[in-house]
Amino acid sequence: MEPSAATDTFAALAQSTRLAAFRLIMRHEPDGLPAGEVARLLDVPQNTMSTHLAILTRAGLISSERVSRTVVYRAEIDRVRELTSFLVNDCCGGRPELCEPLVAEFTPCCTSASGARC
Repeated sequence: MEPSAATDTFAALAQSTRLAAFRLIMRHEPDGLPAGEVARLLDVPQNTMSTHLAILTRAGLISSERVSRTVVYRAEIDRVRELTSFLVNDCCGGRPELCEPLVAEFTPCCTSASGARC
């Protein structure tokens, strides 16, 4: 990921409602969440939420799919992976053992109950 793309992505998340919406959508992977439900759960007017979701979409963090009359939003996991990799790419100055606690912190959220990686 180029630094300018990372900056754009961070700018999209640098607002509390958008950050909350993104985290909520992430929690509902892989099924996604209808736009109206995102607005309802965050207690934000639908027209305001629409603007926030458009910004997250332009940043590549989420995508939408029309299902009948509903627009369902899903997180773009590959983009999240790119952003995370960008952040830790130079982690620990070539000493991976220093990053083990960071990797361990992410492991529980990315492993299913059967032990398989998500």
